[in-house]
Amino acid sequence: MPNFCAAPNCTRKSTQSDLAFFRFPRDPERCRIWVENCRRADLEAKTSDQLNKHYRLCAKHFDPAMVCKTSPYRTVLKDTAIPTIFDLTSHLKNPHTRHRKRIKELTEEDLRKIKERRLASSIEQLVSKKDAAAEDSNNANEDEPQLSTEEKEFRDYLRSLFEVVVMLGKQSIPLAVDKASEAEHKSNNFQALLDYRMNAGDEALRKRFEATAVNTEYLSATQQGQLLDVCENTVREEMLMEVRESRFFSLVTGDLVQFANENHLPLFLRFVNQQNILREEFLDFVPFDGDESALVERLEAQLTDRWGLSMEDCRGQAHKATGASTTKMKAVAVLLMEKYPLLLHMPCSHTALNIHLANSLPFPNVQIIMETLRRVAAFFRTPFTQDELEKAISTHYQKNEEKGTTLKQACGSGWTEQHNVFDVLLDMLAPLVLCMDIIRDNDDGKFADAVTADAYSIIETLADFEIIVTIVILKNVLTFTRAFGRNLQGETLDVFCAANSLTAVLHSLNEVNDNIDVYHEFWYEEAVSVATVMEIPVKVPRLFVRKQRAADVGEIQAEAYFKEYVTIPVIRGIMQEVEDMFSETNLKALKCLSLVPAIMGQMKFNTTEENYADVYRNDLPNPDTLPAELHCWRIKWKHRGKEVRLPTTIHETLQLPDVKFFPNVNSFLKVLSTLPVLKLEDHICDIASERLQAYLDSMPAKQWNRSLAMLNINTHVKHDLDVMVDKYCRLYPEDDPEAEAESEEVAEEEVMK
Repeated sequence: MPNFCAAPNCTRKSTQSDLAFFRFPRDPERCRIWVENCRRADLEAKTSDQLNKHYRLCAKHFDPAMVCKTSPYRTVLKDTAIPTIFDLTSHLKNPHTRHRKRIKELTEEDLRKIKERRLASSIEQLVSKKDAAAEDSNNANEDEPQLSTEEKEFRDYLRSLFEVVVMLGKQSIPLAVDKASEAEHKSNNFQALLDYRMNAGDEALRKRFEATAVNTEYLSATQQGQLLDVCENTVREEMLMEVRESRFFSLVTGDLVQFANENHLPLFLRFVNQQNILREEFLDFVPFDGDESALVERLEAQLTDRWGLSMEDCRGQAHKATGASTTKMKAVAVLLMEKYPLLLHMPCSHTALNIHLANSLPFPNVQIIMETLRRVAAFFRTPFTQDELEKAISTHYQKNEEKGTTLKQACGSGWTEQHNVFDVLLDMLAPLVLCMDIIRDNDDGKFADAVTADAYSIIETLADFEIIVTIVILKNVLTFTRAFGRNLQGETLDVFCAANSLTAVLHSLNEVNDNIDVYHEFWYEEAVSVATVMEIPVKVPRLFVRKQRAADVGEIQAEAYFKEYVTIPVIRGIMQEVEDMFSETNLKALKCLSLVPAIMGQMKFNTTEENYADVYRNDLPNPDTLPAELHCWRIKWKHRGKEVRLPTTIHETLQLPDVKFFPNVNSFLKVLSTLPVLKLEDHICDIASERLQAYLDSMPAKQWNRSLAMLNINTHVKHDLDVMVDKYCRLYPEDDPEAEAESEEVAEEEVMK
């Protein structure tokens, strides 16, 4: 609920400004003075507890000196603060206006008592100030120790170091660059930037390092690590403060990243901030070692013990796993849902559903195709290789220029991540192999050896009949989920329609499964046709034939083999994954999207959110009043003015100023917004996962650094260098000049002994 200011003639409320609002004090005497200054007669009969619970004053009614901002997100009053700034006359300009907050008219007796109290209070405050000043002067060295010259210089020096660290992160500059000789390793990028700053006139750094030996490092690896940790933790804490304020969030993980030959899981959090904007932020890399239970415990410890969040407030999870990590992350999702039933497992809006479904299949042939697609995408990022691909397409489709033109447009940037990726891949298979052959031959010598080696490796993978059959089957099976997946990545209305069309999707997949013999025959003929054009022999995989011979079992025909070991497992695996990802609870949650006015209008305002509200009943501020509130919500939009447009997305609905007057609806929408399946707003184009990938692509894997990656991905998060300096001095007091001096004295005493 929004906070309203209790002062007369003040119409401010918390939803319309960034002003702080303060409760009336519990102390009866202070509370009486607040009420007296407000001149609200209707508040005089209320107790201090009642006033503290239900009434607030905004910061505009206090002297600025009484208001303290303890952090970017927290504002408090001094203990002796009294409101003194009020507008007690503006209502006189319009005497016919009704005022809920009537101003008390003061009698002569009231004025006399107020003057006496104020005089007594002024004398008391003057005496207390003198006593406090005397006490402060006596205890100045204890309470507020003055920084010595050495300490000030040390803090300035730390500030310069943190500025360099932040710049390294923002600009994707690695700490060190691979050098040709060992001698060149003596200086790294960090030290080079320190040199530059000193040459540019940074006195704090120059004074610190002017006595340093030429061949000595400015900072040890340990000190660099400490600086990076402080920077990383400071930026993370800024984001976590927002997550805690929003309460509800969802958990999203990315594909594995290697640091020092160890796999780490990128961890993102989705939440709706105080401005009702959906955010997805990168928080950390979590070690991936151990089994599923160990990883679940690690995630819980990270979120709760280290970050101060509650798993009970987590409302969704999505895992972008590939390769061998797929099975493990599916098990992690199941374990998390067993512990926290409302932690709904859904596909992520960043990933096309068909890509997710294919990645989830734990079959080697499917995983080889998915890995090859990622390699192909990386291979054709350069203009030279992309040009060769387009030439190969023109050559292969020279008799069908229209098809060739369409295919060139389809194989642009990002085609390996689209819903129709297997359709495009199948059409492009022959020209793709032709292109790789040309690059591998490298007759004109314009490609590097590493590029020709990659081309050869990709050819060996694609020019295999088992791979062709698998591509054909994936293309045909995933045709039934393509439209469904596109809707899931669409606007809120599209997601709602997708939730209501799931039954039809499952019906189509079941129909294929029931008539698998017929479908497989058509699909197998299509695969044979493609292989014939590419001159690839139709045969059973060599490894399977060898196992059959070793077991002395009769040979199996190719068509029967691929039906049993490819077609049936793929169709059943897709069906199971769809059913798991869209369980009854998940569908109930998505059907609650009918709260969005445009969807209500589409349904002729005949929606039944009450039937699905039990999923989030405990998340609502007043669940008992939900039916009545939903009725008012529908009436509001059904009988709107002709000029009023219905909000079309959940995010647009949350931005409405009057949604605060529907507290249950507001809470409902905030919880639903965090679900990973809902796409981020259009203006948030550079989402955290894309920034992470951009960082990884910007430098060799050997130069990746966890802390610098964190800073680079979160350059939009504000950071305070002074906070970093304070945190460093608190965490590493041994680096402080006074501590160093003390340690030197101790060392000298030991030598003397």
